[in-house]
Amino acid sequence: MINEPRLIEQFLTMVAIGSESFREKALRDYLQSEFLKRGLEIEEDDAARLIGGNCGNLLVRVPGNVNLSPLLLSAHLDTVTPGENIQAVVGEDGCIRSTGPTILAADDKAGIAAILEVLDVLAEENQPRPPLEILLTVCEEQGLLGARHFDFTRLKSRIGYTLDSDGAPGGIVVKSPAQNEINYKVYGRAAHAGMNPEDGINAIQVMAYALSQMPCGRIDPETTCNFGMIDGGQARNIVAEYCHVQGEARSLNPQRLESLTEELQQTFITAVESRGARAAVEVNFLYPAVVLDHDEPVVSLAAQAAEQLDLPVSYKKTGGGSDAAVIYGHGIRCANLAMGMRAAHTQEEHIYVNDLINVVKWVLTIIDHYVKEGLR
Repeated sequence: MINEPRLIEQFLTMVAIGSESFREKALRDYLQSEFLKRGLEIEEDDAARLIGGNCGNLLVRVPGNVNLSPLLLSAHLDTVTPGENIQAVVGEDGCIRSTGPTILAADDKAGIAAILEVLDVLAEENQPRPPLEILLTVCEEQGLLGARHFDFTRLKSRIGYTLDSDGAPGGIVVKSPAQNEINYKVYGRAAHAGMNPEDGINAIQVMAYALSQMPCGRIDPETTCNFGMIDGGQARNIVAEYCHVQGEARSLNPQRLESLTEELQQTFITAVESRGARAAVEVNFLYPAVVLDHDEPVVSLAAQAAEQLDLPVSYKKTGGGSDAAVIYGHGIRCANLAMGMRAAHTQEEHIYVNDLINVVKWVLTIIDHYVKEGLR
């Protein structure tokens, strides 16, 4: 039986532990003690060294009592900013909010709290359960860095769930886009801005011209692109020799992502060279598109479990990325489940206690259906 006070206390305790991206160690230390209390050990990888953080991805293996393939449950440790010194309260309406100028960090500590409560209920009720693999990643908010540096050969699960989507419990993300990170660079020529500007080629101005020739925003119903960060120049009295823009392209259609990326590159290079500067483009493929059928087990199990609990089932298409995409790209059928959190990444972020409870019920019921289906 779900212990509501325990669940809420667990969530509020974790919310108070700062774990902004690259600085998740304090939360790791807390969770290590929590898993040890449950007789479970954490395996930590070397992602911290690879990405410049202070904590690696965490893997916890939970023994089952039936002979089935493991089931994967995933969440992430890190938060966006401002995520330090969070003070959360439960309102009379059952809504949990931050009282200060911070996020709440339900994204994704609600997912971790739900997983811990699921483990407690399973242990207390001693019902049939499969082996579980619990993956808690770092730096999800930084382009899924932790998941992208995890060695997925360590997992035996064939299907899994990431507990990290917004909206009411019962929502199942069945489509999410592939993404390319695209770095655009212009190399101009420096000169003194007051004495001989005509001898220079202003990389910032060339960049501005090139961007004006390129598509940006919503390209079609399945595809977007953006220019998100810019830097360049050395001083106001020097014609800028260099300019860099970091952008991205996303699409639910892998072929469309490829064609858009090629279009962006060629348009950029042509525009830059027409102004006498040199162009360079670097493309990094971040993660694949997720496309799940409604009748495949990872989706149908979640839908059947939600229906059993009278949770409204919704099949969601999102433009955002999650660890589910990286997991999916490594051959594990993985769906991202709605956790009940709202207004994530803002100071208005909140979650209702009832939704948090329903997520735990939902995951427990998914596990029950998984056992009954006898998935191996």
